[in-house]
Amino acid sequence: MKKNVTISLISTQYDGDESAQTELITQGRYARTADGYILSYDESEATGYEGAVTKLEVFGSSKVVMTRSGPASSNLVIEAGKKHHCHYGTPYGDFMVGINAKEIKTDIADGGGRLEFAYVIDINSSYVGDFKVSIDVKPQQ
Repeated sequence: MKKNVTISLISTQYDGDESAQTELITQGRYARTADGYILSYDESEATGYEGAVTKLEVFGSSKVVMTRSGPASSNLVIEAGKKHHCHYGTPYGDFMVGINAKEIKTDIADGGGRLEFAYVIDINSSYVGDFKVSIDVKPQQ
């Protein structure tokens, strides 16, 4: 069952004492799967990835796979207790990054809810930053 939803996303990057926050409110799609659910939304000029689609496959509180397809594609795996080496594309070039999950929490069901996950990114074992993503999902009326 696919549903149209409103997605409110807050992404925070921490690097030592500094932090930067990005907020996005957009229309997207929600679908339940055998293992969890999928959220997807179209990127816009405001995010710097116009023409791309971002998809989050959520497997309970154990794993989130974040895929961006389009002009700058990425595939990040955030999995509790494991480090993954992943492809991260930007409009300026592609990188291989290490992703180490710190936490994944979710209570999203067919009526909406919240997803939060935090992870650390490194490039060639050099620390880039800590990231926290909070997503609220509400069915469209």
